[in-house]
Amino acid sequence: MNRIARRSAAGGAAVLAAAGLLLATGCSDDNKDNENDTMASVTSMIGGGSTTTTGAGGTTTGEGTETTSGMATTSGTAAAGESTTISTPNGDITISGEVYKKYVAVGGASSPLGAPEEAQESGPNGGEYQDFDGGTIYWSSDSGAHIVWGEIREAWEDNGGANGTLGYPTSDEKDIAGGKQSDFTGGTITWVDGQITVTPK
Repeated sequence: MNRIARRSAAGGAAVLAAAGLLLATGCSDDNKDNENDTMASVTSMIGGGSTTTTGAGGTTTGEGTETTSGMATTSGTAAAGESTTISTPNGDITISGEVYKKYVAVGGASSPLGAPEEAQESGPNGGEYQDFDGGTIYWSSDSGAHIVWGEIREAWEDNGGANGTLGYPTSDEKDIAGGKQSDFTGGTITWVDGQITVTPK
């Protein structure tokens, strides 16, 4: 069963409400290609999105109320100027800075990322990350903001994540012959024919 399917009932409901198309992919190994294709179709839109800033009244999303303001509400290295607060079963959670820009670029709460699970946190070397129902956005000044999810994410975390030898992601998951690949500052992780391969530099 994949990471998305193992979520709690509340988190699973958010994913299904935000991206009902994942329901059709199921949890069996036979359907991993379909799910990965769905994930890849979202990441292929990266860079084409735009950010809309509204007043404090916010806009309604599938999971609750989203309020967008002109100021980032987190401290640290997040870029100021853009943020959103989303009402979730875990309370109101703010997304800001470069993580917010990436989140908007891939479709926000209606993408396979779904709703945020917790507040943004600091990563090693001044980086930041935030967990969502369907994956995590990691950002550092050297590598930019990228999404890690699915079995590639599990393998990366098993190897220490951003604190490990692979370091921060330098790409979103992309299609390769027979599967998917994510690049990191210290190597690559591929998923081909259901098999994960970690290749350090």
